[in-house]
Amino acid sequence: MRNLFDDIHGQERVKNILSNYNSTSKIPHALLFTGLEGVGKEAITVRFAQLVNSVLLDGNEKERVLKLISNLSEPYLKYILPLPRGKSETESDGPIDKLSKDEIELLHEELQKKIDNPYYIISLPKANAIKINSIREIKKNLSLDFSDIAYRFIIITSAHQMNEAAQNALLKNLEEPPEGVIFILITSYPERLRETIRSRCWNINFDPLSLDDIVNILVENFEVDRKSAELVAPFSGGSVSTALKLFEMNIQLLSEKTISILRYSLGRKYHSAFEEFKSLLVDQSADNIQLIIRMIITWLNDLQKYKLNIDHFFFEQYKETLEKFNSKFPDADLKDTVFQIDRLSSYIKNNINVNLLTANIIFELSALTVGPAVKA
Repeated sequence: MRNLFDDIHGQERVKNILSNYNSTSKIPHALLFTGLEGVGKEAITVRFAQLVNSVLLDGNEKERVLKLISNLSEPYLKYILPLPRGKSETESDGPIDKLSKDEIELLHEELQKKIDNPYYIISLPKANAIKINSIREIKKNLSLDFSDIAYRFIIITSAHQMNEAAQNALLKNLEEPPEGVIFILITSYPERLRETIRSRCWNINFDPLSLDDIVNILVENFEVDRKSAELVAPFSGGSVSTALKLFEMNIQLLSEKTISILRYSLGRKYHSAFEEFKSLLVDQSADNIQLIIRMIITWLNDLQKYKLNIDHFFFEQYKETLEKFNSKFPDADLKDTVFQIDRLSSYIKNNINVNLLTANIIFELSALTVGPAVKA
């Protein structure tokens, strides 16, 4: 019998936890899946729903149920996601009642892409929040009698996008869920959820994916050629979403710009370094800043590898920059600089001013070429 987790790359620890829940029939009524975006949280959610519902089934009935769940179909699985607000919409309207025909058509198209590829990230314009209307629909869903179904799943993706009212409404559902109903909240920002919600869920944190997992997912799910996938994977931070953003930004251009930023920063040509940064941040995107920071940290890690005679560099085509820097500044405190830049990147989620963040990164890099006595 095939294991329903077999085609999910990585997350062996998480899969073992969920498999143990299923084999012991001790499944928590509410789970909180946390971790980076793009590491397979939703893919595993769907497989888990299939796993626990297929135990007592066989033959055609089993295949029918597996298909319904993979199609995100009720009553087995209710899928709640951020939606745009419709014109003149009130809280008494259904979640999509006031959406335009085009918005509803786009929603269906995006959901189909998600069904076809569990790693696909749904994108809907102006879908900035999970509506209280959507949360209230849970109560209606739970009031229906589906005693012939072993388990029903309520999946709330991007759960951190529930506002206070929506979280309050959800809390009531979490307190006394009916038998056989499992809530799974999925988020990369659990700190934005109320403590009272987090405390009612069993938290399972997902790990960043390995390079091989990233490559395989890009090749199998996004039709990326293996060579390109292998080029991007080291800079993805273990996230398929980040890898895809790198393709959008042009990984080769990003590498060249990163080297320019480094050269100007290390040479204390602050204005030039700042202008190179700006050229990559036309839309002031926090995602773009994170990508650039990751590229810079990767180059610094390559410097450390060079010092240790480890002959495998992600910036292999710019190996001469590693040689020149280590020859000129053999005592540079690389670990401290990586720590400081990584610390600065953590401020992004707090909506730090982009120009201020950029300037601080440049100054941290420039300090690498200052002698220890002066730097202290």
